[in-house]
Amino acid sequence: MADVLRVQPRDGRLDVVLNRPQVHNALNPDLLAALVEAFRQAAVREDVRYVVISGEGASFCAGADLEWMRQAAAASLEENQQDASRVFDALEAVAHCPKPVVARVHGAALGGGVGLVAACDLAVATPAATFGLTEVRLGLVPAMILPFLLRKVHRSALPWAILTGSRFPATRALELGLVHAVSDDPDGVVQEWGAAFLAAGPNALAEAKRLLRTLPHLAWDQAREEAVRAIAAARVSPEGQEGMRAFLERRRPAWSGP
Repeated sequence: MADVLRVQPRDGRLDVVLNRPQVHNALNPDLLAALVEAFRQAAVREDVRYVVISGEGASFCAGADLEWMRQAAAASLEENQQDASRVFDALEAVAHCPKPVVARVHGAALGGGVGLVAACDLAVATPAATFGLTEVRLGLVPAMILPFLLRKVHRSALPWAILTGSRFPATRALELGLVHAVSDDPDGVVQEWGAAFLAAGPNALAEAKRLLRTLPHLAWDQAREEAVRAIAAARVSPEGQEGMRAFLERRRPAWSGP
């Protein structure tokens, strides 16, 4: 995994670093498989409270690897479907991780790189970062990315981003809702968000993520029933009980440390 992806835990945080700098961290089957495995492990590790994705070298992620694209051009429909599933599986592993996931974006984030950003819960970009959904200029479509974009980017802005294939700056990504902060000190922003995650109940964060993912797809009566069930279960859970006791006793809850 270290050849294409570096994974390093520290103080409740798991750094996941795309490690193909010679090709601007372009996605290929090895990197996608490594991402899936890294996030499967992160999901069950008790020492991991949140995950930060970044890229080694000049770019965050420049999309699909050129050699992989050459192979896809000569592959059958079935083989291309298998390749597309690899992309979706990696993005889904990121999006469905029960721990908060932050993208730390610099340089270029194109195509599948935009998909990675969209799959994360929060994203911070440097002012010089650039984004683009350029697939239509190659006669392709951002099909694997679109389900993740739809949960983040403002619906009215997606046609412009997808149909023109234009590259856009970090400030525009902020306006679209793709990123949540643009800063000359992205690491400081990540640390601030990380402190907030560490102050929150781990199970509460996981359940909040699940509700954010599932409630928009339920009918109103179903959403009401699920919301009522979720808060009642949280209140009687050990974590909820500890959190409420800590609040009433004016102390920090056990999960936040001394």
